[in-house]
Amino acid sequence: MPHLCLLFPTEASRLLIGQHFYRQLLLWHALGLPITDAQIAEMESHAEDIDFEEERKLRHDVMAHVHTFAHCCPTAAPIIHLGATSCYVGDNTDLIALRDGFNILLSKLARVIDRLANFAEEYADLPTLGFTHFQPAQLTTVGKRACLWLQDLVMDVRNLERARDDLRSRGVKGTTGTQASFLQLFKGDHDKVEELDKMVTEMICTDIRLLANLKEIEEPFEKEQIGSSAMPYKRNPMRAERCCSLARHLIALVADPLQTASGQWLERTLDDSANRRISLPESFLTADIILSMLQNITEGLVVYPKVIERDIHHELPFMATENIIMAIVKAGGNRQECHEKIRVLSQEAAAVVKQEGGDNDLLARIQRDPYSAPILGQLEALLDPKTFIGRAPQQVSKFLAEEVRPLLEPYKSNMNVKVDLVVSTVTGK
Repeated sequence: MPHLCLLFPTEASRLLIGQHFYRQLLLWHALGLPITDAQIAEMESHAEDIDFEEERKLRHDVMAHVHTFAHCCPTAAPIIHLGATSCYVGDNTDLIALRDGFNILLSKLARVIDRLANFAEEYADLPTLGFTHFQPAQLTTVGKRACLWLQDLVMDVRNLERARDDLRSRGVKGTTGTQASFLQLFKGDHDKVEELDKMVTEMICTDIRLLANLKEIEEPFEKEQIGSSAMPYKRNPMRAERCCSLARHLIALVADPLQTASGQWLERTLDDSANRRISLPESFLTADIILSMLQNITEGLVVYPKVIERDIHHELPFMATENIIMAIVKAGGNRQECHEKIRVLSQEAAAVVKQEGGDNDLLARIQRDPYSAPILGQLEALLDPKTFIGRAPQQVSKFLAEEVRPLLEPYKSNMNVKVDLVVSTVTGK
């Protein structure tokens, strides 16, 4: 499978145009136009010849290619570009590039999903703090959080597959779409004209950056990598930062085709051409490098369970207050009275954390309070992190088995491709 950087440069576009001419002749030959096998063979042997000087002289990419082909293929020259238009050649060439580009991106996206699915499976039952508004909330698991990232990527696969499968060839419609020139070529045979027409036809990396700040999860960091020119201890998440930066650029590129489509006149204009030569390659190439970096990140994500455990125990006493209240009530206590006592103790513990910079001592306060005596023997069980994660491990297993693994089946042959990524920081402050 070709790399995207080989698919979209100027040279590759010219090669695709040459191959398009060749395919065009094959189709016309099959439908009965007076084209010889010798002419087709001649075209085939020169399909990759390019002459940029001719384009600089003529200021017309397709006609430069027609002239080059005609010079290289004197036998085929009389029928090159017969009945065709520049848009017939150029637009269909772009569609071929788009189709091939989608296939490349889908394979790379599938590899990212595969690596992240393996990560989610490995950490399906490792409890970790969940956050809402980036404030500690109920516990989740590392694997369940990875499934939130996976869900977005799974939807991306479906969207890319739909976009690829919904690509519609421009077909062979002639200058204004009436197919008049082709009808003349085929001497009024509408069926042959129709037959010819048919034949031609950012959230993940942001989370990783936040978790890197908490020292719970990090992207890969090489032994001799430098995180900062000023602060030698720093391990900046530069891969994730690069992905976020490029993702914003990719989102911004969406405006190009929308504005181009809104400015087309009547049957067609050519003010889309210059824009398209920039926006289409940039979109695919940007998506390509983002996926390469995502694969590199997901293949080397580092989890620090001890840090996660420390952070959980720092917040867990607050989260366990509801369970503690229920246990005291079951032991014969009054719910409203118990709630008030735990509320006061919680506020005192919070003041120690926020105003004095101390550790969360809520558990010690509860143990010292005589009101909690009936449930002291239950506290350890009430504070087991695994009792706070609900069905997260089962949800991970079900999601991977029913949604993720079947989605990857068509891409199994491309799963073992490795990314040789060289990424350096632009600035490392």
